[in-house]
Amino acid sequence: MGRTRLLVLFCLGFTGGTASATDITLEQIWKLVQAQQTQITALSEELERTKARLEATTHELTTTTTRADITEQQLTVTANYLDELQTHTTDARTSLGGYGELHYSHLDADDGNRDLQEVDFHRFVMFFGHDFSDRVRFYSEFEIEHSLVKDTDDGSNGGEVEIEQAFIEFDLNENHYARGGLFLLPVGILNETHEPPSFYGVERNDVENIIIPSTWWEAGAGAGGRYGNGLSWDFVVHSGLEMPTTGASAFRVRSGRQKVAQARADELAYTLRVKYTGIRGLELSGSYQHQQDSSQLGHDGLDEGNLFSVHGIWQRGPFNLRALWARWQFEGTAAALADVERQTGWYIEPSMRFTQGDSEWGIYTRYEDLQGARTRDRFQQWELGINYWPTDNVVLKADYRNREHDHDADAGRDFMAFDLGLGYHF
Repeated sequence: MGRTRLLVLFCLGFTGGTASATDITLEQIWKLVQAQQTQITALSEELERTKARLEATTHELTTTTTRADITEQQLTVTANYLDELQTHTTDARTSLGGYGELHYSHLDADDGNRDLQEVDFHRFVMFFGHDFSDRVRFYSEFEIEHSLVKDTDDGSNGGEVEIEQAFIEFDLNENHYARGGLFLLPVGILNETHEPPSFYGVERNDVENIIIPSTWWEAGAGAGGRYGNGLSWDFVVHSGLEMPTTGASAFRVRSGRQKVAQARADELAYTLRVKYTGIRGLELSGSYQHQQDSSQLGHDGLDEGNLFSVHGIWQRGPFNLRALWARWQFEGTAAALADVERQTGWYIEPSMRFTQGDSEWGIYTRYEDLQGARTRDRFQQWELGINYWPTDNVVLKADYRNREHDHDADAGRDFMAFDLGLGYHF
């Protein structure tokens, strides 16, 4: 009885009851026990749920830790790759660039059969360069002309794939260098620098197309010097022309370019250029080229050839003036009989360029006089137009041309033309 009383007192204390032991019946004790059992069961269930939540949280923490480890590994790999890429870029200094131009031409000729309306993606060019060291570098130029290259019997869609430059250049000292490979010849204004944003007119000028056959590249070796007073010189020994002496393109300089495609090299050629840029806004240059045999074939009546050219560029504020003169002198009986011993051309081009906000625009006019090998290449041409540069190295162009030939037989080739162009360079 004493133990029962103690149990009752304990239950009463646990439940916070205040009744005395003598007032408690067995039925009440049983109810108290059942109530305590219910509380114990609820506490056990809550404990199980807490343990389950703890296990889930532990799993999530483990998963998160694993993901964090993976992410850290990925970040480490990425950082290592970026470090390697930065190191490679800094050390290798490989460069990429290019230019392109799209033309639209509407030509109205005196002979209606020669009228023309044409759109042409004239050039797509990529530059690839690589500095092997501070002294040795590589430069190349890869070009697709007229968008499409396709074999056809009639020569239509006659696009070309060309390598115009691929040479190694070596710095000999601070002022002198040497180069070897395939390169553009140092003659005229446009032959070395002919990206569309750099010149006026949708088409390049005709003197530097017919007399100086730009773009003109050869294979060889040479050296040059650049000095702080603005004087520079270049001298190269290179492959020569292979001009035809018969057919529709006889004695035509442009038709003699071999483009270093299994080019005949029975006789080499030499080019020397001297340039002066020591006065701000002024460039003066002269070049001389000697072809030992302009046809690469002896006893055919076309022997040596000599090209002389001079040009000047004067920039003062928004005003710019360009002028160029070039002349070929050929030797040989066949050249004399065909009256093509001397082939000459010159042009003058004044222009004005203005800035408007972040863009620029310019107006120009050009007069050309040509006396080439073919009678169709003997004409005078007036041209005027406008260039608009919405940003650096992007240009929109429009121009008007009026050409008159010297010979009555080519009067039907006289024309007026309207051209539109889009060009870029990067």
